[in-house]
Amino acid sequence: SPVQAPKRINSTERGNASKIRLPRELFQSMSSRTAQVVVMVLNIKQLFMFKQETNRKEHVLDNTVVGITVGDTRVTGLRDPVQLTFTHGQLPHGVLPHAHCFPHVSFAGQGGGWNTSGCVTQLGDKGTVCSCDHLTFFTLLLSSTLDRSTARALMVIANVGCGVTVVFSVFSIVFYIFLRCTYKKFKSDETIQINMALHMNLISSVFLLNLTFLFNNWISSMSQPGLCKGLGGFMHYCLLCCFTWMALEGCHLYLLFVKVLGTYIRHYLVKLCIIGWGFPALVVIVAGSIGSYGKYSIQSIDDQPIFSLCWIRPEHVMVHYITNCGYFGLIFLFNTVIFGVVAWKNYRLQSTRAAKENRKAWKVGLMAVGLFCLLGATWSLAFLTYGNTSVPTRYLFTILNSLQGIFIFIWLVVLYYPKKEETTGSSSHIIRNDKTTTVSQG
Repeated sequence: SPVQAPKRINSTERGNASKIRLPRELFQSMSSRTAQVVVMVLNIKQLFMFKQETNRKEHVLDNTVVGITVGDTRVTGLRDPVQLTFTHGQLPHGVLPHAHCFPHVSFAGQGGGWNTSGCVTQLGDKGTVCSCDHLTFFTLLLSSTLDRSTARALMVIANVGCGVTVVFSVFSIVFYIFLRCTYKKFKSDETIQINMALHMNLISSVFLLNLTFLFNNWISSMSQPGLCKGLGGFMHYCLLCCFTWMALEGCHLYLLFVKVLGTYIRHYLVKLCIIGWGFPALVVIVAGSIGSYGKYSIQSIDDQPIFSLCWIRPEHVMVHYITNCGYFGLIFLFNTVIFGVVAWKNYRLQSTRAAKENRKAWKVGLMAVGLFCLLGATWSLAFLTYGNTSVPTRYLFTILNSLQGIFIFIWLVVLYYPKKEETTGSSSHIIRNDKTTTVSQG
């Protein structure tokens, strides 16, 4: 804590402590007067002024911050830099240290923010040297990054998978048109029409998201900031539309299967479309008004750029945490609860239905599992892609989500393609015949 006397920094082995080297130039400029040299080694667990400036992907090494002052003057522009050697053990694969300074700090609780201005980082086997041309508060921030080969492999998988999803999204839309034009029940059954319309809206948002991603890397390489901002905002809009339609699918499943009383909602599908396509637009407009969109660079473990995307800018990372992570987290929690309720209710119905109806109960379960796995569970893997141990999860997340179009197409064919001598054609009709609820477009 600040009231304690200075101590040895982060010693991992006896006789192998961290150290500080002050340049001769610093003392030569003060040869005509006496100045007190103060070195503070702070544990910042309880110091809010430092903690508030780091994000979730960066951690202060051992919660240690080193402050150096000489007299009461501000020292900047040193030709021979100050060197701080932070000793540490072998860092895990994918973790990169960066020297950071806190140039304007006040113990009243206001800080100027961590940055790398005037500092150079030199990596070693068991230590990192921070060379800075000024005196202030210094620390070593550890950030999780990808090595170049892994990042490029993930990008190739994502591009190929997104291309496949675009193709199969088109197949899904063609399949829907084929059913509407060929089979009478897809024209006359209002419940099936609403179900299929919901699925088509979700597929359309998935199609737009994957198509935008395919063009993103190419457009971001162009020197047109305005175009990149627009594309970043549109890609964010498509992602939020996907999440919103996932939530609407869950709400519809609740009304269709769980709610026991009859439900009539006037202009039901129109209202869903206003929410599904309109709410994300409001979020993107607000985020764009504060300059959230622009070029986002993906860097390798050696701190070199690998490729860039038009997306949410790094300095607006809170927009990503709130509108993407937080928003999807709530939706996934909601859909998980709905899935559990539907599974429980379906289990109870199976014990009371006639044998003929029991043979078709599997479609109800498949509908619920499809919504849970295809429209939520794969995206939830993003919460597990944190830290240096998440490379396999990153591969799994990239593969499953980039191939989402195939999964949805197969799911639609299994659920809706009419079988021989089958009069229902979908699990929604089974549910409707059970008379648990009726959702009408009005």
